[in-house]
Amino acid sequence: MKTPRILIIDDDVDLGGLLTEYLEAEGFEARIVHNGIDGADAALSEEYDAVILDVMLPGRSGVEVLQQIRRSSRVPVIMLTARGDHVDRVVGLEMGADDYVPKPCYPRELVARLRAVLRRTSENAVPQEEEVLRLGLLQVQVPQRKVDWDGRPVDLTISEFNFLQQLLRAGDRVVSKEELSERALGRVREPYDRSVDVHMSHLRRKLADVAGDALTIETVRGIGYRVQC
Repeated sequence: MKTPRILIIDDDVDLGGLLTEYLEAEGFEARIVHNGIDGADAALSEEYDAVILDVMLPGRSGVEVLQQIRRSSRVPVIMLTARGDHVDRVVGLEMGADDYVPKPCYPRELVARLRAVLRRTSENAVPQEEEVLRLGLLQVQVPQRKVDWDGRPVDLTISEFNFLQQLLRAGDRVVSKEELSERALGRVREPYDRSVDVHMSHLRRKLADVAGDALTIETVRGIGYRVQC
């Protein structure tokens, strides 16, 4: 199995060095870039398995870098945000980040989040049998991670695909936010964590663009979500 290659985009030299050493000790290969312009170019080189991206960067902000990445790449991105800055977290998730870790960044937590993202996206996973999930005109090819509505492709991020897959597997059952966080994001949901809501809102908009009112993701207040057709 190849060594996962991780790109760190952060202008904090000390933190970058610490994370690089920690990641390499945990079996990763890491490279750090200290500005947004070079970071975006590196992230789009297709040389890396995941990107760790700080929000505050010289040259180009982390949000701008993420926007540039998501125009043409699905490489997993974990955002580093200031502790308590919920605005940056929500914006990052809406732009297509797969997860976030607040600063000050604890390397052990970051590695745990990183492993969870890579587990969900690894190309070296054991090949699955052909599996197709359907609801109305919606078709999800699980091994290929492809989604279409009546033949029209739906471009989802990794996390959005995982959320949709969990909803379809549940059928008429309401899926709790806690379950979605653990199964789709690979982590326990924390108090006041809006990650599930933001990802679900983004998924709902993308499905509405192709299906209109024919497919809905229902919010069951205080519990979770259910998909209906």
